Amino acid sequence: AGAAVKRGQLIAAVETDKAVVDVESPDDGFFIKGPAECGTMVTVGKALGWVGTTADETPPADLARVDGAGETSAASQPTAKARALLGRHGLSASDVPISPGGTRLTADDVEQHLAQRGVRHSATVPAAAAPAPTEPGALKPLRSDQRGMLATVTWHRDHAVAGYLEIGFDGSAWDAHAAAFQRQHGLLLNPLLPMLAWRLVELARSRPALNATIVGDQRFEYSEVNLGFTVQAGEVLYLAVARNAHALGELGFVRELIELQRRAAAHKLNAEETQGSTIGFSSMARWKVARHVPVLAPMTALMVAHTQDHNGQSVLGATYDHRVLHGADVASLLRSMSQAPKSGDSA
Repeated sequence: AGAAVKRGQLIAAVETDKAVVDVESPDDGFFIKGPAECGTMVTVGKALGWVGTTADETPPADLARVDGAGETSAASQPTAKARALLGRHGLSASDVPISPGGTRLTADDVEQHLAQRGVRHSATVPAAAAPAPTEPGALKPLRSDQRGMLATVTWHRDHAVAGYLEIGFDGSAWDAHAAAFQRQHGLLLNPLLPMLAWRLVELARSRPALNATIVGDQRFEYSEVNLGFTVQAGEVLYLAVARNAHALGELGFVRELIELQRRAAAHKLNAEETQGSTIGFSSMARWKVARHVPVLAPMTALMVAHTQDHNGQSVLGATYDHRVLHGADVASLLRSMSQAPKSGDSA
């Protein structure tokens, strides 16, 4: 706070599901601290800070607002120990009530909330120092997207109990169905992958357990299906998110996903388009790899993988959180996805 900044200077980094978005100063001036604290969850559209003309400039009165009602939530300002506990148990500050008379969310508040839900908590153990290579070399800073991937993989490692299974199937029926859909709607690009992803959306809508995660000792089922779709754009891997995908309808969803791929290729995705996925789909068929075992996005339980084996046979696989789903659940899903709709039917 109070530091002089230049236009275009990096002043913050916001982590999303599979990327870290760098925030640059919009102008020359002085950074004035806002309501957002490092290490906490923030809502889309919330101010992170203010760039003023002097170091002691007073920011606008509405800078501290968290929502449209203009009220600031004390839960958005947890203590450092509370933030650590929230992160460890996959909670957000808004999940935990503050003790009566309290002004900030404390570690005691989080521990009391966990105890009420039957979750045992042990004292914080200092993190061990990262192992260092014994051979000579040099440390290199990670790009923002690489930091995001590190955060995602760390969540996958520390929380999900990941399993993987796959099935092979004859993809000719799906190819024909996608070609007919493309002709019918005059689409420039082959809609096969968006249509497979739409099939996943439909199944997740009808089987809520697929569109879920674990919070504490309970399953959390999402109200909407936000489909995360991986897009490789140069050296950057995005997880582009079609929010409330089921409400778009099949054609609307296909068009939305094609547009998201176009925007990702141009590195022009906005914040809402890179976060909040509840289920995922990824394809590496263009690289002709035999097997694709994707990493789960944070707070999701299923990522479906699509590719082709060496014989040209189509393959559907899935990485899944075994805390949420059994192998039979996932096998049933993949079998359903492998069956192309009959001509004239919706996917």
